[in-house]
Amino acid sequence: MIKKKINKILVALDGSKNSQHVLDMGIFLARKSDTKLMGITIVSNIPKKYHHLSYPEKPVLLAADKMMESAKKKCAQNGILFEKKIDFGNPGPKITKFAESLNFDIIIIGTRGMSGIKEKILGSVSNHIIHKSSVPVMIVK
Repeated sequence: MIKKKINKILVALDGSKNSQHVLDMGIFLARKSDTKLMGITIVSNIPKKYHHLSYPEKPVLLAADKMMESAKKKCAQNGILFEKKIDFGNPGPKITKFAESLNFDIIIIGTRGMSGIKEKILGSVSNHIIHKSSVPVMIVK
């Protein structure tokens, strides 16, 4: 059995209850590996209630930043350094490309049921990442 040290951990967060489990697993693995965490969230769309604003991304970015700051605080309480990345686009491809471009050792992502047959077990984002990523993926329920 080949054992590779995990140096770079990417946790995909979306603010859901399930993503709190993802963060908990990331903290656990970071402590075991003596490394820091990088959290990523991808804003995939701007809610219609903000379309009338001249800068409709602002409230969504503020909410994403607040969620990431909460994750950073939880990591700090557990002795783990946390960096954040917030981006816009299609979450599956964005997370996959980001993880590969920065040579992460593992992506930790949650799953949830979505509509459609292929997403009965995995959400569409986690389904994409599992099938397209060259970086190992851990799915957390």
